[in-house]
Amino acid sequence: MKELKSILAAFAQIQHQNHSEPAFLATVVRVQGSTYRQPGARMLMVAADMVAADKTATDKMVGTISGGCLENDVFAHTRVSMADGKPIVVTYDTTADEDIIWGFGLGCNGAIEVLIERLDGNDPLNPLTLIHQCFHNQAPGIIATIISVEGDINVRVGERLILTPDNSINTNIQASDLTKILLEDVRAALQNQHSSFHKYQLPLGKIDVFIELIEPPPHLIVFGAGRDAIPVVKFAQDLGWQVTVMDCRADEITQERFAIADEVILTRREILHKQICINSYTVAVVMTHNYLDDLEILKLLIPSAISYLGCLGSKQRIAKLLQDLRTEVGEFTPAQLQKLHAPVGLDIGADTPEAIALSIIAEIQGVLAKRSGGFLKKRMEPIHEPNPVNDIQKN
Repeated sequence: MKELKSILAAFAQIQHQNHSEPAFLATVVRVQGSTYRQPGARMLMVAADMVAADKTATDKMVGTISGGCLENDVFAHTRVSMADGKPIVVTYDTTADEDIIWGFGLGCNGAIEVLIERLDGNDPLNPLTLIHQCFHNQAPGIIATIISVEGDINVRVGERLILTPDNSINTNIQASDLTKILLEDVRAALQNQHSSFHKYQLPLGKIDVFIELIEPPPHLIVFGAGRDAIPVVKFAQDLGWQVTVMDCRADEITQERFAIADEVILTRREILHKQICINSYTVAVVMTHNYLDDLEILKLLIPSAISYLGCLGSKQRIAKLLQDLRTEVGEFTPAQLQKLHAPVGLDIGADTPEAIALSIIAEIQGVLAKRSGGFLKKRMEPIHEPNPVNDIQKN
């Protein structure tokens, strides 16, 4: 998420400076086997004369699409392979013997397909425009991009259909029959909350489409403004999450202490419910060190749509909090309690504020990724789950 935020910020700067030279976006659209980055990884490329007028300026690349071995070659394609400005897909097969000859030094034993396209800040089909909308609105969207065309079909690589967070449709695909098919699968991807690949066999040929789910970054709300909350906020910021700190003691020094947070709210537990908005992209950590504050916060958050709720404290303290909550509001459902992680954090032997913060942020990341947080060397399945591939025959 931090990488995408950096790309958005860099492109916004380019637009603000009103450069005449083009900017390009590289996107990993398909992988096979073991690769360093997964589909959806992006890199913004800006030519040297766009970022500075002096002769010492160097090309600017924001983001990565590999471990650092493909980036320069992808950038070179913007100069030698895109004279007409049309999008292209470049394939790097790291399983081939020619790997050493290429000089990339790749050792992932996989194949990577990279879409390279020229960006237009005024184009509603610019993928960065949708990503910005999703981040700003804290809501998901979908990008369906054509990455391969075979046969006599009236579509081209790089054409796409976009479903925005407000459920609007933008597309430059002229084939209405294909648009209808894509729209069904795009809505299904939004419903399933999963990116996927689709192979469409049409009467005059076949096309491959990458249907990508764009989600906003997690919104972490940290309840509590003690010094032990500082590394929690910092780690979350380093991951590109949106971070809000809520101080139930309404201490003015909190604003200065948590200047790196996106938002600091000074509040009281009596009015807490009026000052926060919870959705499925919200995660929270309760670390106020005040029993009554924790009680009120948990009462508000456990029944909510929150995705993750962590609470600092011993098992005995957590048990007492839950017992008091049952007395006040009754029993919670198993699904509601499943979201509560208390004591908070992974079991990594943490005993300092920084190590505890690491265990908390790692646990949240694991929950959001639907992973248990175990050792990778003991994982029998692939580290990254492959995107599903759907073969669809249309006559």
